Amino acid sequence: MKTFKVGLIGAGGVTDLHLEGYKGHGDRIEVAAICDPNVEILTRKAEKYGIQQQFTDLNDFIQNSGVDVAIVCTPTSIRKQVVYPLLEAGLPLFVEKPFSDTLADAIEITRKAELLGVPISVNQNFRRHFTFDLVKDIVSKDTIGSVTSIVFNNLFFRQDSGWRLQCERHALSVMGIHWFDGFRQILGSEAVSVASLMRSSSAIECAGETDATVQVAFENGAIATYVQSFSSPFPRTEMIVIGETGTLYCTHRSVELYRQGGKAPAQAWDNDVSRETATYEGLNHLLTSLETGEAAPNSAQDNLKTVAMLDAAYRSAVEQRPILLNQGVLV
Repeated sequence: MKTFKVGLIGAGGVTDLHLEGYKGHGDRIEVAAICDPNVEILTRKAEKYGIQQQFTDLNDFIQNSGVDVAIVCTPTSIRKQVVYPLLEAGLPLFVEKPFSDTLADAIEITRKAELLGVPISVNQNFRRHFTFDLVKDIVSKDTIGSVTSIVFNNLFFRQDSGWRLQCERHALSVMGIHWFDGFRQILGSEAVSVASLMRSSSAIECAGETDATVQVAFENGAIATYVQSFSSPFPRTEMIVIGETGTLYCTHRSVELYRQGGKAPAQAWDNDVSRETATYEGLNHLLTSLETGEAAPNSAQDNLKTVAMLDAAYRSAVEQRPILLNQGVLV
């Protein structure tokens, strides 16, 4: 395997997720550079992880870092102004989620990348960090028959700080982007309609929504019902996947199979994949695609269908009606 030189754009908190995940993979990745206009944050991060090249200017990074791949960890509010120069320089990109603030921006970025022939992958690390990939495999083996519905609850208390406080799209943009993507993975199907209700709790300081209920209908007939709260002192993250011959109860770390008439799980599986490990694996999908020429499973093109679900949820809440999609694309 080739060893790729990578450089990070942005030195904020999310970069630790990447840099911790890349440890132990020196045969595959050399973290050669980091770029951030905040000198104090930049220096601290570079010294912590032993990154030799430090840049405060994006164009300087592009011209002089010598990296093979750029990892974009900037806020979505400046995503396009960061991504476009990198694409024009021909640098393949691994981009933090959400891909962009809106579906329109995501489509614009993807089309530009396609025109330039530069691949982009998105860090949908919860595919492995949560039990989505494990459940996908279980479902594919007909363990519970055809899936009829998914019930997902993600409740906890989260007070963000910094740039997120000003975002008009908040809780779903932060967490729903993971869950929508996971539903797609499990079902192997795309959304046909999304209906949602949202509100913002006074318990949390932010411009956007803190609580939401979303229902998604898929092409294969399955329905996903999803509740998100950033204002609940009682925490719970659980997914219930209901099939015609069994039900799966899922958390981050485990999946339990229940059969009709059984009070105890008929079978159980463990899941212990950290966000850091899954982030490395996501980057490696991009690196493998560069070597093979095959599209990465977390490509920008694939991620558009997840962003379309997110965008539809926000539109539904504003317009107070279900939003229709065709093959995962907004109608």
